[in-house]
Amino acid sequence: MPVENGFQFISSPTPNHPLLGLTLLLVEDSRYASEAMRLLCQRSGARLRRADTIAHARQHLRTYRPGIVIVDMGLPDGSGGELIAELNAAHPRVDVILGFSGDPSTEMAALAAGADDFLAKPIASITFFQNKILSLLPAARRPKGPREIVNDKIRPDPLTLREDLAAIGRALGDDGGAGAAGYAAQFAASLAHDLGDRPLEAAADGYRAALREGLPKKPAAARLSAMIQDRIATTPSF
Repeated sequence: MPVENGFQFISSPTPNHPLLGLTLLLVEDSRYASEAMRLLCQRSGARLRRADTIAHARQHLRTYRPGIVIVDMGLPDGSGGELIAELNAAHPRVDVILGFSGDPSTEMAALAAGADDFLAKPIASITFFQNKILSLLPAARRPKGPREIVNDKIRPDPLTLREDLAAIGRALGDDGGAGAAGYAAQFAASLAHDLGDRPLEAAADGYRAALREGLPKKPAAARLSAMIQDRIATTPSF
């Protein structure tokens, strides 16, 4: 298999598939965000693998070395910054590491942990995604000639959205302590940001504030839970 500057590939990139031959590991707990990334990779020619926790990502990385790792900053078993720091310190180092979040305040934490760059959710367009990845690859790994600007909207399967909403609902109902509650609120805020659902994002942020500041949690939790159930009821199941 040809190797160039640490990147293994079996096919040369083309203007229509500029990431052809590249393997990308996405560390992301959201099925909805993962489905969006799958569609982006499919349109770009990249092969996608996914891990939904830090522990799962470590298992992946023990058996193969992807060209790029994209790490969500809020994961069920810890901060994405923890995994980024491990990847940055590893020898050999993964060629490209990106932080990934809908919360812009996490960008500095991702870069401080050793990420090469940061991707904000939701990703604006296919061309934006491709340009971000290509800017971090060696010049010889980029396709030659002009590329079509593709601004098609990525539309993940609504079933993945229902699965995320149901997971948040279950987490809100679990009596797992402040850690579990904080994760559920963070997950809800991130998903709402991806969707552009400002009322849901405000409810999630309100619950996070209550947890952080020691305010009464039950009213904020009940409001968020009711909104989650409403979104489940109105999201198509096909």
